[in-house]
Amino acid sequence: MTGDEYRALHEKSPDKAYDALFDSYCDYVYAIVFNKLRSVASREDIEECVCDIFADIYFGYDVKSEFGGDMKGYVSTVAKRKAINAYRSLAARASHISEDPDDSFAEMKAGTDIESDHDRKETRAILLSKIYELGEPDSVIIIQKYYYGRTSNEIAEQLSMKAETVRTRAARALEKLRSSLTAVGITL
Repeated sequence: MTGDEYRALHEKSPDKAYDALFDSYCDYVYAIVFNKLRSVASREDIEECVCDIFADIYFGYDVKSEFGGDMKGYVSTVAKRKAINAYRSLAARASHISEDPDDSFAEMKAGTDIESDHDRKETRAILLSKIYELGEPDSVIIIQKYYYGRTSNEIAEQLSMKAETVRTRAARALEKLRSSLTAVGITL
């Protein structure tokens, strides 16, 4: 899609212009984001980043500019920068690594059992992946209930369900989670 084509569509209907832009570059942007984030992000994080990129393009592109060439360069620049920023944010959150390389050893204390720390982190990662495999709304219920400590009533209100339904789904999801964790050698 060229800048001229986008501008012409935008004059007729901004929504159609956005849809055409999305249809033209969705796979391209997804590939960029996936390649940058695959080691630190979940599928949901990748999809959210793609949506944020298209929002940035839509609101950031000057339709009054005289540029009439292919928009691929602009789209790829926005995608790469946004994906890099998302990578930094997700990687820092996941590992709690300081930006200063001199501080990286300050977190290690004498007598720290590195092996057990690694095992706990690996177990947490497996646990989270198994929770997400439950699918929605079960994964949301489990995370809200056991990670955030929310009550069934609060979760029910958030998900537009009955509290009894939340409790039932939580019990069933917990059983599924136990069996899938047992299959990989983890017991609760």
